[in-house]
Amino acid sequence: MDIADIATTEYLEVDVGTRLGKVRSIFEEENPKGIVVTRDGEYETVLGERELIQSHVEDNAKVESLIKPSRKDPVPKIDRHEDIREVARMLIEGNTKVAPVFEGEQLYGVINQDLILERVLDNLDALSVGDIYTDEVVTLRDGDGIGKAINHLREHGISRLPVLDDNDYLTGMVTVHDIADVVVRDMNKPTTGDRAGDSDRMLDIPVADIMSSPVETTTAGESVRHAVERMLEQDYAGLVVTPDDDDRVVAGILTKTDVLRALTYTEQDHMDVQITNISLLDTISREDVRQEIGAVADKYQDMQVQHAHVRFHEHKEKLRGTPLIRTQIRLRTNRGQVAGSGEGYGAENAFYVALDKLERNVIEMKGIISDEEYRGQLLRKLDEL
Repeated sequence: MDIADIATTEYLEVDVGTRLGKVRSIFEEENPKGIVVTRDGEYETVLGERELIQSHVEDNAKVESLIKPSRKDPVPKIDRHEDIREVARMLIEGNTKVAPVFEGEQLYGVINQDLILERVLDNLDALSVGDIYTDEVVTLRDGDGIGKAINHLREHGISRLPVLDDNDYLTGMVTVHDIADVVVRDMNKPTTGDRAGDSDRMLDIPVADIMSSPVETTTAGESVRHAVERMLEQDYAGLVVTPDDDDRVVAGILTKTDVLRALTYTEQDHMDVQITNISLLDTISREDVRQEIGAVADKYQDMQVQHAHVRFHEHKEKLRGTPLIRTQIRLRTNRGQVAGSGEGYGAENAFYVALDKLERNVIEMKGIISDEEYRGQLLRKLDEL
């Protein structure tokens, strides 16, 4: 299936010199499928709602301030004849929810997560939420401020944060869209007094004042198709995964990105490795990453790795021109999920710090499983007495 069959022309086109405040207001009112940024009438990049919020909240800044100076635009340009599975991989590795579709040098339209998921919905019955959800979740307390929420969203490259009370029970959800509502309302107020002071007070507003509650949840046993149908119908980017017997406790989270990632799983002879923000790779290659993770997995033959996901995230801090990178490696195995993360200057350094942590966590996980298996064997022997 060519991606052109589901691409759309329902996007907002803005020049790099447009004020961010104006773009955010238009985005809130019109809810386009994406924002195409142009320079002198020529395509520059695309932006989504997440980029608008995770930037500095300054309505007088220009759209150009959101375009990161880099060796190349990290947003992939997709050929209109590209296969839907490959497009899903390109969105994941580009760490974007929307991308431009081209026919030759001409912009054809845009594609986003929702358009892909709507088309593949009938094929998702074979998967359960437990097969693909993420079991490590970044959360907030209900007394935390909006500023902390924005920092978490920016640092981890995510779009939603479950909110917990002092007893670790789920009380709400804060999303990029919730924060956008507050930002737009703040920008539309008459400007009085110290604007910087007004912004500081806005960032101190407790997330409990803006979060959605109650939270839409799912369980590991629900079909992915049913979960995605609910996300599309209710315009949710994700659902909180809870145990079957207690919908107040957070066990993980299922996002549209998790579902897209599942679409890219392969049945190749070698381990399938997916890299988010692949443009940050410097002195290390995709094949180096795959081989190093494979070497760790090969040490533990009874742990079968089904899929590996590596995410690179660039911080603003630099050392002699080399950016500080945070790397997370997550393996989906026949024994469950296991991850390792670390930071370093440059992608290669950060990767090996994370790889070392991953191996230590693998050893720990195997130790726990061995203890449980031994306990089970002991109990069975006692039952025989």
